[in-house]
Amino acid sequence: MLISTRHSGQQSVQQGVTTTTQNATESVPRLRAEVLARLPHDTSAFTQGLEIADGVLYESTGLAGHSTMRALDPTTGLELRRVPLTPPLFGEGATVVGDRIWQLTWQDGVAIQRDRTTLAEVGRSRYQGEGWGLCHDDKRLVMSDGTDRLTFRDPVTFAQVGEVRVTNAGQPLTRLNELECVGGAVWANVWQSNDIVRIDPGSGHVTAVADLTALRPPDRSGDDVLNGIAAVPGTDEFLVTGKDWQTLYRVRFVPA
Repeated sequence: MLISTRHSGQQSVQQGVTTTTQNATESVPRLRAEVLARLPHDTSAFTQGLEIADGVLYESTGLAGHSTMRALDPTTGLELRRVPLTPPLFGEGATVVGDRIWQLTWQDGVAIQRDRTTLAEVGRSRYQGEGWGLCHDDKRLVMSDGTDRLTFRDPVTFAQVGEVRVTNAGQPLTRLNELECVGGAVWANVWQSNDIVRIDPGSGHVTAVADLTALRPPDRSGDDVLNGIAAVPGTDEFLVTGKDWQTLYRVRFVPA
């Protein structure tokens, strides 16, 4: 086992697994969402994944029998293409890798590879456990499964190549959901909360928490939670929404 001190915590690495400890007294910056624009969002879209690539917004939606992969115009919210998942597959997070899209399923253990232009399925890979969120940091895939764990995967084969445990002020942070890789960080929705956290994928430490309570529609309840975060390329802005929400927000995260 290799143990090294990094900043105020400790890191240990064994067989590709990274675990960290973080001081509970560490101050994690608080952010809020400054709304720059509002776009329409399909209220039947149970949003599980959201990502922009080459001027197209890709959205993965869930629920068995209703799951889809969609291509949208990120400036208007207009749907350009849609393909359904074969029941009973339950769609989850998705990310773009070159001319392909990887789309997770919840408890089916299947990652679907799609042609980015047509959205047609071109292959599948198997994985253990649940699939929640997925993003690509230009070198590897980062995947969440609803726990405090992020797994790193090969972008071609989907094989696991490592993992890290996520902590917020020294405590494990579970229910990590939809992911976005940008600027060397991983942004993650925290399921059943109004928070999006920024994570250092090297240490697993949460480096900021964005509170989006002000964006939650008053008529949304139950499973219709905040979910979906897509970085707008070339800017410091994001598109965010929730499951079955009627609005897609263009925001910038600023100090609370």
